[in-house]
This record gives sequence, structure tokens and C-alpha cells, in this order.
Amino acid sequence: MRKVILVTGASCGFGQLIAEHLAARGHQVFGTSRRALPDTGQVRMLVLDVTDEVLVEHAVAQVIAEAGRIDVLVNNAGVGLCGAVEDTSLAEAQWQMDTNFFGPVRMIRAVLPQMRAQGSGRIITVSSLAGLAGLPFQPFYSASKYAIEGLNEALRLELSGSGIDATTLNPGDFKTGFTDARVLAQHARNGVNAAQLNTTVAIYERDEQQGADPRQVAERVARLVDKPSLDVRYPVGALGQRAGIFLKRLIPARLFERLMKATYSIR
Repeated sequence: MRKVILVTGASCGFGQLIAEHLAARGHQVFGTSRRALPDTGQVRMLVLDVTDEVLVEHAVAQVIAEAGRIDVLVNNAGVGLCGAVEDTSLAEAQWQMDTNFFGPVRMIRAVLPQMRAQGSGRIITVSSLAGLAGLPFQPFYSASKYAIEGLNEALRLELSGSGIDATTLNPGDFKTGFTDARVLAQHARNGVNAAQLNTTVAIYERDEQQGADPRQVAERVARLVDKPSLDVRYPVGALGQRAGIFLKRLIPARLFERLMKATYSIR
């Protein structure tokens, strides 16, 4: 069935691939970007900054005005902030949370009245494996994704019986523009943690650039759009990374911490 789908952060990376893949499958797709972009193929592009509630409301209203409904929201827009807790300012941390956590919150609040009126809808929020295991020197990125996981679990309970379903998608390392787009906190490279940060971030960048084809994420989203019902979350990525998250539930926390330190060369 052809569905009306809104994908945030669709100018590049996962979002662009998701929007294009869904459009190629025959869905009516609206993508968003913080700057004005021309429509791409079958994807209708809208201007939207998820940190601006007025723009959020306007974009959702545009979709409803043009398509008459919203069947699926894909919360994909996000940023990655890098820097130790003590080397990151509160303003920088708040910026990370405002985009990665409150951005999806704004989008969800904006689409739910229409979905409730329809008696149906689906919310797919792109989280991360970093929302299931904290990543050193990306603490606020991890915190934003952990917050998304808690939000989704509560939201699913609140939506029970409404005909609306919600889930998170938890990618591991994929070869996307995320590496180049990573933002360093102003004092990240000259604080007391600079040497260790450089070592660990180099490992992140290597793993990302050797990561899997990001089209896997687009294909998974397309399958979730069509599934009769959704599970709580869907880890996607390299088997070793997904296995690590499973292992975390089985072994003592201190042992998992030692494995993380070894993985990221933390002394």
C-alpha cells in the first residue's frame, strides 16, 4: 500500500538513502533539510530544523495539506558531538540534546494528532547502538540516544490501542558522511583528555570508514514500514557490534567495561 512518509534529515547520509529508497518503492515521500533544496526525483523536499518548533509545525502542516495524511514519521535528523564530559560546555551538551532528543520529541508531538485522527500511524526513530552502550568521548551523543530509547519505550505503552506503533532503529558503524560531520567540542582537543580522545576517535573513524553499506539501513526501514507490527527496537550493523550489545545483557557490568576499554584503547 502506498503510504505518506515524512523523513527528517534527508539531505544526506541515512536520511537521503531512506527517502530515496522509500520513494522508489512507490511511497509518497517528504524529506526535510535545514536549508532549502530542490526536490530530488520522487522526494518532495521541505525546509525544517528540528530544533525550531515553528518550522516543525509548519512542515507537518505542509505534508497534511499536500497529502491529506501522514502514515509514517522517520525521525532521522541528528548530529554527533565529540568531547569528554569535562571538556564539553553545558551549551554544547544542550545543543546535542536539543537536536538528537528534543528534535524527535517535537516531531512526534507534531504528527500524533493527525495519526490519532486517522487511527493509524508509525513512528520510526533512528537511534544508535550508542544508545545501548555508552561511547567514550561521545558521552552526550550516547546520552541523547539513551534518552530516545527511554522515550520510545514509554511512548509505545502510551500508544497502546491507538493503531499507532513506534520503534527505534539502532545502527552500528556504517560508511556515511557522519565521520566528516562529527562536531568536536571547542576544548575537546586541548583539555586534559586530548591525547586519549585523539586515540579513541581515530578508532571510531577507522571503524566508520570500514563500516557496512548504509543502504542496509534504508532497506531495513522499508521493511519496518510494511511490517504488521513493530518490536521495541532493531539493532542493525556488523554482527560483532550487535553481538556486543547482546553480550552486555549477559555479563557483569565491570567485565563489559573492560571490553569497551580494550576496544577503544583506553588506558
